[in-house]
Amino acid sequence: MVERAAHKAYGAPAGGPGGPSGKVDPAVDSKLRKSANEFETQFLSQMLTPMFETVETDPMFGGGHGEEMFRSLLVNEYGKQMSSRGGFGIADSVYRELLRAQEANSHG
Repeated sequence: MVERAAHKAYGAPAGGPGGPSGKVDPAVDSKLRKSANEFETQFLSQMLTPMFETVETDPMFGGGHGEEMFRSLLVNEYGKQMSSRGGFGIADSVYRELLRAQEANSHG
């Protein structure tokens, strides 16, 4: 738990989200969080895809076009579940970078 908190704090702007002032529009913050979480979900799904491509299917109970479609949906769902349960911290890093970019646009 301590490691996770330290990992989240690493690289965070001074004063927490929003920089030294700590002011972030809640609507913008929500959009940035959502985008970061969606990115992590897609990243994890793409990482899992090659692993599932190597799994052979039993021709008696699977295979074919239907299984290909189902498998891609299953892998996407695995990515969503992994991300929603904390993921690998990618969403936190992406969120910080999106926040920095948003701040740079608003100040410059």
